[in-house]
Amino acid sequence: MTDVSGNGPAPADDRKVLTNRQGHPVHDNQNQRTVGARGPATLENYQFLEKISHFDRERIPERVVHARGVTAYGYFESYGAWGEEPISRYTRAKLFQDRGRRTDLAVRFSTVIGGRDSSEAARDPRGFAVKFYTEDGNWDLVGNNLGVFFIRDAIKFPDVIHALKPDPVTFEQQPRRIFDFMSQTPESMHMLVNLFSPRGIPADYRHMQGFGVNTYKWVNADGETKLVKYHWMPKAGVRSMTEEDAANVQADSLGHATKDLYEAVARGEYPEWELLVQMMDDHDHPELDFDPLDDTKTWPEQEFPPKPVGRMVLDRMPDNFFAENEQISFGTGVLVDGLDFSDDKMLVGRTFSYSDTQRHRVGPNYLQLPVNQAKNADVRTNQRDGQMTYHVDGAGENPHVNYEPSITGGLREAQYATHDEQGPEIHGRLTRKRIPRTNDYLQAGQRYLLLEEWERDDLVKNLTDLIAQCDRPVQERMVWHFLLVENDLGLRVGDGLGISPEDVAGLEPLTGQDLTDEDRKRLSNLGKNPPRDVEGLTMTHCVPDERHVVTR
Repeated sequence: MTDVSGNGPAPADDRKVLTNRQGHPVHDNQNQRTVGARGPATLENYQFLEKISHFDRERIPERVVHARGVTAYGYFESYGAWGEEPISRYTRAKLFQDRGRRTDLAVRFSTVIGGRDSSEAARDPRGFAVKFYTEDGNWDLVGNNLGVFFIRDAIKFPDVIHALKPDPVTFEQQPRRIFDFMSQTPESMHMLVNLFSPRGIPADYRHMQGFGVNTYKWVNADGETKLVKYHWMPKAGVRSMTEEDAANVQADSLGHATKDLYEAVARGEYPEWELLVQMMDDHDHPELDFDPLDDTKTWPEQEFPPKPVGRMVLDRMPDNFFAENEQISFGTGVLVDGLDFSDDKMLVGRTFSYSDTQRHRVGPNYLQLPVNQAKNADVRTNQRDGQMTYHVDGAGENPHVNYEPSITGGLREAQYATHDEQGPEIHGRLTRKRIPRTNDYLQAGQRYLLLEEWERDDLVKNLTDLIAQCDRPVQERMVWHFLLVENDLGLRVGDGLGISPEDVAGLEPLTGQDLTDEDRKRLSNLGKNPPRDVEGLTMTHCVPDERHVVTR
């Protein structure tokens, strides 16, 4: 996010000051408090915790986001290796160790912004959440179908969703609100190029990629760590729709993707995905032009090749849609031994928010519901009571002891698989800053050039049609951003809006915005820059995309 904090008001800026509900002025609404610019985040982030906790409770009872979705069951089968190497070199997680080992799982595919009865043909990121029922307890891998996200700090999550949701006064979803926010958020450009291309409307769930998006860690038996990213690749290939195709689908059905999944499983055409993992050493990688913890970025495949670790097959649908789809609950903090968190600021924020919203929406005992229970591991806790408790968790030998420590028959702590200290040493002062290497335009431009021609044409049309509905200053700022992303994109959108490079050449960078040396060169030659060099570049989500043509 552009660092607008601490700059003070611009001349003639007489807007009222943002506060929290205690009446305290908010001095920085862009960055959580962290140890150094890269993190980790600190627990006393009062403004973030208050903001995200309220946001989690803005809808009753459907999900604030991902309200429309469908669950399916199946299994994950491990290859026992990362590519050709024994996987035990990198992680001790049991579900990956043996070739052919199967782990039961549930998957929920969803749309993000629309309500529970909205159209599955709407342009929207798709959720791709997988719950593995492992012998060490559950592991939730929660991501989307586009590989990146709009923002890199979780404190901005309520804002980006509010901008995408309907107007609070008219309840109309408005491009002028969406692009007002995005025009002030340069880090969103990579996601916008993806979302407004055909990949923003998958043909159905079976032909859709999935990405963990955030950076995680693997830990081996010696406590050695690696940074990793997860990618699901559909064996059936990727298939997407243009805006016109989607409109033709929506004319007949609001739930075509759910229907397609049910019917495919009923026919015995079980959808299958391969899980690929990218890996790099666990440090900040100063040699790169991006931060590996930045979820608005992907890792180039030629430098960090994704290698297969297993496959997922879906072969059963729920018996009860409400109990097994509406009440299934995921969380990014649900990891098993051998898997760990990175200091990714979005991941840290999501880890609090997901579990918090489940306790609010489903109830404090949501983990006692069958679809959410750990099925292949014992559950023994000292947690008791709360709304909708319907059994007592496993306990120690003495049922009177629901506390720890105790020497009279209570539970005891587990033994660490290895020592608790792992990863690089962290040095930094408490601060609220964005990460230093933002580089908001490069990957967005590369992605644009790596799209297929029909995808670029649809992207330009969609952006032009929607931004035309925005106020003129928003239109000009978006064209300015797109010219920095890739000359062809900016010229084509600008031409559709009647805005030339000369019209926006006088715009200053946003307050506090960091431009790279390359960005400054492009800015000085706005509208006349040559195409970026993408020869030999393979981005992690650039696989062939088949158009799903639908006519009426």
